Amino acid sequence: MRLIIDLIDETNELVEEQLKTIEDLLQYAADMEEVAQDAEISVTFVTNERIQEVNREYRDKDQPTDVISFALEEMGEGEIEIIGIEQPPVLGDIIISIQRAKEQAEEYGHTFLRELGFLAVHGFLHLLGYDHMTEEDEKVMFTKQKEILNSYGLKRTSEL
Repeated sequence: MRLIIDLIDETNELVEEQLKTIEDLLQYAADMEEVAQDAEISVTFVTNERIQEVNREYRDKDQPTDVISFALEEMGEGEIEIIGIEQPPVLGDIIISIQRAKEQAEEYGHTFLRELGFLAVHGFLHLLGYDHMTEEDEKVMFTKQKEILNSYGLKRTSEL
Protein backbone atom coordinates (compact mmCIF):
# COMPACT_ATOMS: atom_id res chain seq x y z
CA MET A 1 0.00 0.00 0.00
CA ARG A 2 1.28 3.46 -0.78
CA LEU A 3 0.54 6.48 1.36
CA ILE A 4 0.79 9.79 -0.49
CA ILE A 5 2.86 12.08 1.72
CA ASP A 6 3.43 15.77 1.12
CA LEU A 7 6.49 16.80 3.19
CA ILE A 8 7.03 20.53 3.65
CA ASP A 9 10.01 21.91 5.56
CA GLU A 10 9.19 25.57 6.20
CA THR A 11 12.37 25.89 8.27
CA ASN A 12 14.76 24.59 5.58
CA GLU A 13 16.65 22.88 8.41
CA LEU A 14 16.11 19.25 7.43
CA VAL A 15 18.34 17.42 4.99
CA GLU A 16 17.05 15.10 2.28
CA GLU A 17 18.07 12.00 4.26
CA GLN A 18 15.99 13.08 7.28
CA LEU A 19 12.95 13.78 5.12
CA LYS A 20 13.36 10.42 3.37
CA THR A 21 13.53 8.61 6.73
CA ILE A 22 10.32 10.29 7.93
CA GLU A 23 8.58 9.44 4.65
CA ASP A 24 9.73 5.79 4.83
CA LEU A 25 8.69 5.56 8.50
CA LEU A 26 5.20 6.87 7.73
CA GLN A 27 4.89 4.42 4.79
CA TYR A 28 5.88 1.66 7.20
CA ALA A 29 3.32 2.83 9.78
CA ALA A 30 0.62 3.00 7.08
CA ASP A 31 1.40 -0.59 6.06
CA MET A 32 1.27 -1.76 9.69
CA GLU A 33 -2.07 0.00 10.18
CA GLU A 34 -3.43 -1.21 6.82
CA VAL A 35 -4.27 2.31 5.66
CA ALA A 36 -6.28 2.58 2.45
CA GLN A 37 -4.36 2.63 -0.84
CA ASP A 38 -3.40 6.16 -1.94
CA ALA A 39 -4.55 7.80 1.29
CA GLU A 40 -3.02 11.27 1.63
CA ILE A 41 -1.37 13.21 4.44
CA SER A 42 0.78 16.29 4.72
CA VAL A 43 3.60 16.80 7.20
CA THR A 44 4.85 20.34 7.73
CA PHE A 45 7.96 21.14 9.74
CA VAL A 46 7.77 24.61 11.32
CA THR A 47 9.32 26.94 13.88
CA ASN A 48 8.12 27.32 17.47
CA GLU A 49 6.59 30.69 16.54
CA ARG A 50 4.54 29.13 13.73
CA ILE A 51 3.28 26.17 15.76
CA GLN A 52 2.36 28.57 18.58
CA GLU A 53 0.22 30.57 16.12
CA VAL A 54 -1.54 27.39 15.00
CA ASN A 55 -1.97 26.20 18.60
CA ARG A 56 -3.45 29.56 19.59
CA GLU A 57 -5.76 29.77 16.59
CA TYR A 58 -7.12 26.21 16.62
CA ARG A 59 -6.70 25.03 20.20
CA ASP A 60 -6.85 28.28 22.22
CA LYS A 61 -3.44 27.45 23.72
CA ASP A 62 -1.01 30.36 23.35
CA GLN A 63 2.21 28.36 23.58
CA PRO A 64 4.42 26.30 21.30
CA THR A 65 3.89 22.55 21.25
CA ASP A 66 5.72 19.67 19.58
CA VAL A 67 3.11 18.28 17.19
CA ILE A 68 -0.43 19.10 16.11
CA SER A 69 -2.64 16.92 13.91
CA PHE A 70 -5.71 17.90 11.95
CA ALA A 71 -7.72 14.84 10.94
CA LEU A 72 -9.81 15.50 7.85
CA GLU A 73 -11.65 12.19 7.68
CA GLU A 74 -13.49 12.66 10.98
CA MET A 75 -17.13 13.66 10.67
CA GLY A 76 -17.78 16.92 12.46
CA GLU A 77 -21.04 17.94 14.02
CA GLY A 78 -23.56 18.91 11.35
CA GLU A 79 -21.44 17.55 8.48
CA ILE A 80 -23.06 15.38 5.84
CA GLU A 81 -21.21 12.30 4.63
CA ILE A 82 -20.82 12.12 0.86
CA ILE A 83 -21.62 8.60 -0.33
CA GLY A 84 -20.86 7.14 -3.72
CA ILE A 85 -17.73 9.07 -4.57
CA GLU A 86 -14.82 6.66 -4.49
CA GLN A 87 -11.76 8.78 -3.78
CA PRO A 88 -8.69 8.00 -1.74
CA PRO A 89 -9.06 9.34 1.80
CA VAL A 90 -7.30 12.57 2.74
CA LEU A 91 -6.36 11.72 6.31
CA GLY A 92 -5.17 15.17 7.33
CA ASP A 93 -2.22 17.32 8.29
CA ILE A 94 0.58 16.93 10.80
CA ILE A 95 2.56 19.98 11.95
CA ILE A 96 5.85 19.42 13.80
CA SER A 97 8.02 22.01 15.55
CA ILE A 98 11.68 21.45 14.63
CA GLN A 99 12.84 23.43 17.68
CA ARG A 100 10.71 21.40 20.11
CA ALA A 101 11.91 18.17 18.48
CA LYS A 102 15.53 19.21 19.04
CA GLU A 103 14.85 20.23 22.65
CA GLN A 104 12.97 17.01 23.43
CA ALA A 105 15.59 14.80 21.79
CA GLU A 106 18.18 16.31 24.10
CA GLU A 107 15.85 16.10 27.10
CA TYR A 108 15.03 12.42 26.48
CA GLY A 109 18.58 11.47 25.52
CA HIS A 110 17.98 10.20 22.01
CA THR A 111 18.65 11.42 18.49
CA PHE A 112 16.89 14.29 16.77
CA LEU A 113 15.81 11.86 14.03
CA ARG A 114 14.28 9.51 16.62
CA GLU A 115 12.29 12.42 18.09
CA LEU A 116 11.15 13.57 14.64
CA GLY A 117 10.06 10.01 13.89
CA PHE A 118 8.23 9.76 17.21
CA LEU A 119 6.35 13.02 16.57
CA ALA A 120 5.49 12.01 12.99
CA VAL A 121 4.12 8.62 14.10
CA HIS A 122 2.28 10.22 17.04
CA GLY A 123 0.62 12.72 14.70
CA PHE A 124 -0.12 10.00 12.13
CA LEU A 125 -1.85 7.79 14.71
CA HIS A 126 -4.02 10.76 15.71
CA LEU A 127 -5.07 11.06 12.05
CA LEU A 128 -6.12 7.39 12.19
CA GLY A 129 -8.32 8.05 15.23
CA TYR A 130 -6.02 7.05 18.08
CA ASP A 131 -6.05 9.31 21.11
CA HIS A 132 -4.69 9.57 24.63
CA MET A 133 -7.53 11.27 26.50
CA THR A 134 -8.01 8.33 28.88
CA GLU A 135 -5.39 6.16 30.53
CA GLU A 136 -6.61 3.14 28.56
CA ASP A 137 -6.51 4.98 25.20
CA GLU A 138 -3.06 6.36 26.04
CA LYS A 139 -1.74 2.86 26.75
CA VAL A 140 -3.06 1.60 23.38
CA MET A 141 -1.68 4.57 21.42
CA PHE A 142 1.71 4.69 23.12
CA THR A 143 2.18 0.92 22.77
CA LYS A 144 1.36 1.22 19.06
CA GLN A 145 3.85 4.12 18.65
CA LYS A 146 6.63 2.19 20.36
CA GLU A 147 5.87 -0.94 18.31
CA ILE A 148 6.06 0.99 15.01
CA LEU A 149 9.23 2.91 15.93
CA ASN A 150 11.05 -0.11 17.35
CA SER A 151 10.18 -2.48 14.51
CA TYR A 152 11.19 0.21 12.00
CA GLY A 153 14.49 0.59 13.86
CA LEU A 154 14.13 4.04 15.45
CA LYS A 155 14.55 2.99 19.06
CA ARG A 156 15.27 5.27 21.96
CA THR A 157 18.98 5.21 22.76
CA SER A 158 18.29 3.64 26.14
CA GLU A 159 16.33 0.81 24.46
CA LEU A 160 19.16 -0.31 22.15
